[in-house]
Amino acid sequence: MASPDGSPKFAYKLPEKLIKNAMDMARWEQSEAYYDLLGFISTMCVALQATKQSQSVEINPVIQKLIDALKRLEQLAIETPPVDQPARFGNVAYKTWFQKMQNESLDLITGALPDNLKDAAPELNLYFVESFGNATRIDYGTGHELSFLMFLMCLFKIEAIDRKDEVAVGLRLFHQYLNFVRKLQVTYRMEPAGSHGVWSLDDFQFVPFIWGSAQLAVNSPIDPAKFVEDETIDEYRKEFLFIGCIDYIRQVKTGHFAEHSNQLWSISAVPSWAKISTGLIKMYQKEVLSKFPVIQHVYFGSILTLNPVKPGTKLPNPRLGQLPRQMGPPAPPKFAPE
Repeated sequence: MASPDGSPKFAYKLPEKLIKNAMDMARWEQSEAYYDLLGFISTMCVALQATKQSQSVEINPVIQKLIDALKRLEQLAIETPPVDQPARFGNVAYKTWFQKMQNESLDLITGALPDNLKDAAPELNLYFVESFGNATRIDYGTGHELSFLMFLMCLFKIEAIDRKDEVAVGLRLFHQYLNFVRKLQVTYRMEPAGSHGVWSLDDFQFVPFIWGSAQLAVNSPIDPAKFVEDETIDEYRKEFLFIGCIDYIRQVKTGHFAEHSNQLWSISAVPSWAKISTGLIKMYQKEVLSKFPVIQHVYFGSILTLNPVKPGTKLPNPRLGQLPRQMGPPAPPKFAPE
């Protein structure tokens, strides 16, 4: 991508970790990357309202190639079955899969990008590789999910994809990612990274609950109080991200839902999906984005930076509960207000 004078907008480079201690968190929370992230989450919430997994979606060639890349990584996992070992969690075959993934990832990302953007591949690849868990600890958590969000944000910011692709990103690309990392978690018995146990929203994911509740914010066929019921889960688990998440929890955990997923049980008492979604964004800020143990692993490069936002910039706040009016052709996304 080039700026108006024809020069490249981004001087691509390998991202690095810049949050070294708890004092650096103030920098993070006033950075362009932080505001971009919340803007991206909010923009996707609005775009995904009243959508269903079964609906027809036009898929950008870049998105299709990235879906195919995730399918390739899944094939590598099929070719790398878990090994017999005494330890219940953390199957060491995951380390073998991770090495195979690293060996192919840059070629997969380069192949997905248009010719004029292939120079961005090494920068994007680092976020991509960090999206599937940690090979040393054999764990996965919201920090790895965050890395995939940053990967998606980079695609938007370099304009490999644009606003008209938001629904395809949510319903197809992110959904493919979500299903794949669930398979990794189950296949290799991965540990939750930094789990808060019963008081956490979920052992592994957070964002699909935000976007999934936004899906249901307009003309929802489901009352929030019903999402914990087996009949509701069976009917809608393949149609809505949020219900799919509940179904996955139902598969991997035993006992009463209120005991193993207390936070989600409490959410079922909230009267509207729009309030659930906006409330979860605030919870995400508090429980994920403000935690040094998570953010110390975040990478910053030329696309997502720690540069401070302009004084007085307000954090994005999605307006959910009504469909946005179509105002002509979609513009390139501006996640952080200027």
